Amino acid sequence: MILVTGIGNEERKYYRTRHNTGYFAVSIMREALRYEGFMSDNGFRYKKNLLSDIAVAKWQTITEVILQKNKTSMNTAGEAVKRAFDKYNPEEFVLFHDDLDIKLGDFKIQKGKSPKCHNGVKNVEEKLGTKDFWRVRIGIDSRDEDNKIPGEKYVLKKFNKEEFEIMKGTCVRACDDLMFTELFEKWL
Repeated sequence: MILVTGIGNEERKYYRTRHNTGYFAVSIMREALRYEGFMSDNGFRYKKNLLSDIAVAKWQTITEVILQKNKTSMNTAGEAVKRAFDKYNPEEFVLFHDDLDIKLGDFKIQKGKSPKCHNGVKNVEEKLGTKDFWRVRIGIDSRDEDNKIPGEKYVLKKFNKEEFEIMKGTCVRACDDLMFTELFEKWL
């Protein structure tokens, strides 16, 4: 079984912010799985004991992928991830998150490599006690080099319409590429 988590901030005011890119990506991943033949339930449902919205993707009749969106703050996302780990005991884990080290429109799929400073990712690593998991790092940086906004403020700013469309397209490409990694080869 694979646990695929997208981290972000649960409050509605953060909906279109750069820091919630992981949420968008995991929603797109659910659609990508359905396109590839996985059966999915009726979408994400809140599971109080997991501090998360959870969706399930089945291959034939067997649950193979659990999709998770933490319903905690970004900086405490590790608690929700740990609870999902304890419940589902996944063989593999994929974490979708925003990344200021990568330009808007780009992404990286890597195992064991994190951005320099991302408190949500750090918290996940601390709670799991490992850095050895897959990351889908979605670039969000489109700051003006001459007037750089500090990162901690920038990630909470909303995407403008053009940036939002770029981010969504990047998430689609990232999910498509993830589907062709070793993680999904036994099904596709």
